[in-house]
Amino acid sequence: MATRLCSISAAARRLLGGPRPGAGDIAAAARFYSKDNEGSWFRSLFVHKVDPRKDAHSTLLSKKETSNLYKIQFHNVKPECLDAYNSLTEAVLPKLHLDEDYPCSLVGNWNTWYGEQDQAVHLWRFSGGYPALMDCMNKLKSNKEYLEFRKERSQMLLSRRNQMLLEFSFWNEPQPRAGPNIYELRTYKLKPGTMIEWGNNWARAIKYRQENQEAVGGFFSQIGELYVVHHLWAYKDLQSREETRNAAWRKRGWDENVYYTVPLVRHMESRIMIPLKISPLQ
Repeated sequence: MATRLCSISAAARRLLGGPRPGAGDIAAAARFYSKDNEGSWFRSLFVHKVDPRKDAHSTLLSKKETSNLYKIQFHNVKPECLDAYNSLTEAVLPKLHLDEDYPCSLVGNWNTWYGEQDQAVHLWRFSGGYPALMDCMNKLKSNKEYLEFRKERSQMLLSRRNQMLLEFSFWNEPQPRAGPNIYELRTYKLKPGTMIEWGNNWARAIKYRQENQEAVGGFFSQIGELYVVHHLWAYKDLQSREETRNAAWRKRGWDENVYYTVPLVRHMESRIMIPLKISPLQ
């Protein structure tokens, strides 16, 4: 018989299997529930009231002047296949990037250096939103070279996942940059219902992280795992990263951003990534 994972209190056992409760038990229970309800009522006076919104997060937080849609891909590669995977990727993906018939462009391609090992990360931009995405996908169905690439690539992978993203209105749009650089992808999984509050805080906080041009791009998920935010940063090396992040703490106001946004996060992780040869972000 399986081991029981749950247990009930002594008071509950008395109520379920023992003699009927006496007057003293009932009075104690009444005092407990009365006190608990009173506390709940008192705390409700201080609950922050949120005005109902009729706009989606994508409308309130994303750039209005562009209709760019982003796709981020995470490929976990068999350790013995990573070099072959990189070579195959470098031979095929730039052709899609340069072909004007495909409304997509490579933003960045990386291998994870610190974080999840033997991993490749790709970031694509679709200029024209969902129609551009569907146009690109339909054309790839008849691209024999790409279909062969996917078939060969599948033999090198352990797993893969992706997300469709929009960019925050207050972040830079990712642009090609000279290297060498390392890149940090900081991923925040937020508590449901907190995306607007996150955006409001970071719209003010981003100014503290612009002096060294380390801010590359900020995105939030639309399809895939929801309430996920990705911040992409560039640094010359790990020492530069350390100095840049420490400098932010010496700026008045940065600590307030951290104070107000940390409670919104249910999980976070950081990847340090190295660009592939074909990456526009070097």
